[in-house]
Amino acid sequence: MRDLDRLRRQYGGHTPGLLGARHSYAVLCPLVDRPGGLHLLFEVRSAALHRQPGEVCFPGGRMEAGETLEQCALRETEEELAIPSREIEILGKPDFICNQAGFLMQPVLGLVSDAGLASMAPSPAEVAEVFAVPLSFFRETRPEFHVYDLLPEVPADFPYQAVGIPADYRWARGRVEVPIWYWQGHAIWGMTARLTQDLVRHLD
Repeated sequence: MRDLDRLRRQYGGHTPGLLGARHSYAVLCPLVDRPGGLHLLFEVRSAALHRQPGEVCFPGGRMEAGETLEQCALRETEEELAIPSREIEILGKPDFICNQAGFLMQPVLGLVSDAGLASMAPSPAEVAEVFAVPLSFFRETRPEFHVYDLLPEVPADFPYQAVGIPADYRWARGRVEVPIWYWQGHAIWGMTARLTQDLVRHLD
């Protein structure tokens, strides 16, 4: 019964997550209201960063213990762009991405006020550039698509006989679709483009 009590405590109020996930990341998808309609705000990562230098992204980062998605997205945005949290209206939480590397990328949609945009001061250590793209561009422009395969690499000493499967067992494979938009010398692609694509789908 001790094990049963332990399981009740563990799962009674448990919020399911991704099994085996090493990290969760939250990003803010920042909207700004400009003449001509809503725009999405993007960053270009600093060339000095070890991971994805020079790539286009949304502000965000790894969630800290006890943080909500919203808290993480707002904290990271303030650290990277100096936009105060009070100047961002949270509109909701779009669908998240489960990356094949074993982490979650969880977006938060927010509207940046005029005062917030005026106070923006990108951190040189993290951000090389900030630019805005009208939502109408994404609605009217089909992205370029590329697809790559996820292929299993099974070790030669896998115990096929012990687990009861043949040596020619058909292991599950996967495919990843990579959308790319080009905007004024910038390539918006990968997970950032997938989150953008999902957002635009809900406008039609």
